[in-house]
Amino acid sequence: MRLRHCAAALGLLGLLCVPAHAGDARDISRDTLAPYDGWAAAEGGTTGGAAADDAHVFTVRDRAGLVRALDGGSDTPKIIKIAGTIDANTDDSGRRLDCADYTTGGYSLKKYLAAYDPRAWGAAKPSGPQEEARQASAARQAERVVLPVGSHTTIVGLGDDAVLKGASLQVKNADNVIVRNLELRDAYDCFPAWQPNTGGLGDWKSAYDTLWLNNATHVWIDHVTASDQGHPDEKEPVYFARNYLRHDGLLDITNGSDLVTVSWSRFADHDKAMLIGNGDTVAGDRGRLRVTLHHNEFESVVQRAPRVRFGQVHLYNNRYVVPEDAHDYRYSIGVSTESRIHAENNAFTTPAHVEAADLVKSWNGTALHVSGSLFNGYPVDLLAIYNAYNSGSERDLSADVGWTPALHGPVDSAAAADRAVARGAGAGRIG
Repeated sequence: MRLRHCAAALGLLGLLCVPAHAGDARDISRDTLAPYDGWAAAEGGTTGGAAADDAHVFTVRDRAGLVRALDGGSDTPKIIKIAGTIDANTDDSGRRLDCADYTTGGYSLKKYLAAYDPRAWGAAKPSGPQEEARQASAARQAERVVLPVGSHTTIVGLGDDAVLKGASLQVKNADNVIVRNLELRDAYDCFPAWQPNTGGLGDWKSAYDTLWLNNATHVWIDHVTASDQGHPDEKEPVYFARNYLRHDGLLDITNGSDLVTVSWSRFADHDKAMLIGNGDTVAGDRGRLRVTLHHNEFESVVQRAPRVRFGQVHLYNNRYVVPEDAHDYRYSIGVSTESRIHAENNAFTTPAHVEAADLVKSWNGTALHVSGSLFNGYPVDLLAIYNAYNSGSERDLSADVGWTPALHGPVDSAAAADRAVARGAGAGRIG
């Protein structure tokens, strides 16, 4: 017999978890976020579509049904239950679409590469017929794969095999949203753009996050699995000396988003996993970007787990796994402009060539509170290690982030959390 996971199984919250038996399919669609379960519990809490009337409770099995249920991102309270696998790259009759179906205006990758080769084109932003054709082709794909989520919405997967494939769920200018028990897979961009002045050498920019919070507030993401499954970027070719990236973030929280809790979720097989705050000069993000990340797994993630600008982020009881064959790992916790990360009791497992000093990276950061970390089973002081091994390109970090988290349940030891997250994080694992 196992216990159902409930967001408030945290003893402080006084809720009772009852035994779950095989075949017991608890309806989670009207669940709401428990009090004290992270930043999304603040200022009224997060209830999603729990108030939806029966006419706005939908079970969807294909893209067309999902689009109708989302209602253009309307604010009408709604509950959307996803059954089986839904592929966003399909037409209205359900026919599978590939990149050739979106291509228009004479676009071809071969012509695009020839037109904007930096050795001939230089460092100017691409313009002209091939860039125009790329944009037109990209717009045709976006019409299919970008799915807007409005306020007072709950999206849940049914059972243990609900998958949304190829889509970019976008919670934009919306409040009070819940996404649970759902696998988000392979938001694949057919038409990445070349950006000559990015990162010094230029870089490829893809358009779609599997889940993007854009000026979104009161959002609870729970037992979600997000990955590039099917199209890993590491297997893409190299053009202009840069990897031809087909994916952007797994979960990006940007443009003034606020009061977000991400719990018991799994982020895997990806480069840039999670960005919180999208620009060093976005002063309007001050006082916002309050995010709690707890009991999540980051496995085979190259970087941004997360990278934070401006936000007050509570990062506790998470599990980080760098695989033995990882050749491109960069860092896990990114400390950027005016970020205030309070990290405690997180566990890191890495191969021998990844050092504890590699786990934290700073760009214009000033502070990081970190305690209770485990590195390959051994307690480590990540702040002291960062400051000791900092190359001098960035200032040392202070331990004073100016705040102490109050909205949370008991914080387990890193070792206990490591075991619990390995068993319980991700879609299909709500007990």
